[in-house]
Amino acid sequence: MATAQPKPKQPRQLVRFSFYKLDQQWQLLPADVREQGKQQLKQIYADYAAQDELIRSFALYGVRSDIDFMIWQATYDIEQLRKFSSQLRRSIMGPYLREERSMLSMTKRSVYVGKNARGAHDPRLVITPDDKKYLFVYPFVKTRPWYALPMEDRKRMMGEHIRVGLKYPSVSLNTTYSFGIDDQEFVVAFETDNISDFLDLVQELRETEASMYTLRDTPMYTCVAEPLADILDALGA
Repeated sequence: MATAQPKPKQPRQLVRFSFYKLDQQWQLLPADVREQGKQQLKQIYADYAAQDELIRSFALYGVRSDIDFMIWQATYDIEQLRKFSSQLRRSIMGPYLREERSMLSMTKRSVYVGKNARGAHDPRLVITPDDKKYLFVYPFVKTRPWYALPMEDRKRMMGEHIRVGLKYPSVSLNTTYSFGIDDQEFVVAFETDNISDFLDLVQELRETEASMYTLRDTPMYTCVAEPLADILDALGA
């Protein structure tokens, strides 16, 4: 009798959030050089998207002083992330485009939500943006005592955490995992069209029991969805 083969696991995505600052010296270059550089950058972005890879651009100028824009990517092949970064570095604009921060993570099933509640296809394993106006992104690290707690205690506290989130249906959450592959344990990305709803949600989450086990959840980035071409125009690129 043939041995039953295990079902293949649903593949998981690598996710990267890259934050850039455009050097103001770029604006001192001749207009034709800047236009050529801008068109080249837009083409690199378009070529990545054309490969059915997830990519989104967000503006942070006017919101933070240290970051001008952010690129959100998801892929099943880490080489795609490396190729995109290499092309940006070697582009005309590359020497003037500083990557101030990046966060690498991966999709994964939550241990706090039952598998049967999701069915065979787990949406947590596939990044599917709601494409709302705002994206709030930050690294997240829990204290070591959290992991020493019994699973039933952690599930109870996370149940409260989830119930608070459900009170704000306008806010959707993308949680990805960074254990061993970057400095944080999670990257948390909330999408919404209403800034005040997100502020109220975070304030209420501070009062939950699980919040006592938060070691770090900064820096927090308020990102505004905007086409890359519009971002570059606004920056005077």
